[in-house]
Amino acid sequence: MQAVILAGGKGSRLRPFTNTFPKPLVPVGDKAILEIVLEQLRHHGVTEIVMAVNHMSHLIRAFFGAGERLGMKIDYSEESEPLGTAGPLRLMNSLDENFLMLNGDILTTLDFSDLFSSHVADGRKVSIATFEKEVKIDLGVLKVKDGLLSDYIEKPTEYFTVSMGIYAMHRSVIEVIPSEGKYDLNTMMLDLRDRGVPIHCYQGNCEWLDIGRASDYEEATRLFEEGRDRFLPATT
Repeated sequence: MQAVILAGGKGSRLRPFTNTFPKPLVPVGDKAILEIVLEQLRHHGVTEIVMAVNHMSHLIRAFFGAGERLGMKIDYSEESEPLGTAGPLRLMNSLDENFLMLNGDILTTLDFSDLFSSHVADGRKVSIATFEKEVKIDLGVLKVKDGLLSDYIEKPTEYFTVSMGIYAMHRSVIEVIPSEGKYDLNTMMLDLRDRGVPIHCYQGNCEWLDIGRASDYEEATRLFEEGRDRFLPATT
């Protein structure tokens, strides 16, 4: 199994942590977050990695090398300019017929192999891993109709289906990517939908955190240190 990992972002929201090293190398417990991701992928049968890199790519290359330490084969796709989250795919010429694609800064217990096998077995073009995200609003929310109050909800909790930043894809969908310029995955999904390509939404029973902000990073570190065996079952 093959996976494409997006590891080229600057991690601006995690400064000052990312002032001196790239976001995928931010430590969670005693491991870099991307190291955790790679060990999880290896556990689920991924043997080949294509890593899209840009910002401080020399540090990522130095840390992971060609993947020997992890027992994987790691290749690098270097962007000369930021291409967005989907644009790097157009630089990759050796992708398998079906592959995983994910952000390199995710802490999750997702069953990657189940996502991939269900995607392939059903002949899907794209599968998005989804998560039910709880969002607490620390304000009094008003519902107003014709200028009059119809309801007053104090500090409600809402639930949204969000992308986990993890996809299973068939190689043919790359054809939708423009030949130049930045192009993001959200735009790609909508463009494929508009072309009549069904976009399957896979709901896994798992934990998930996108380490985008300092508060998320602190929570991810706490969860990992409290339940390491949930995230790295093959190494405990």
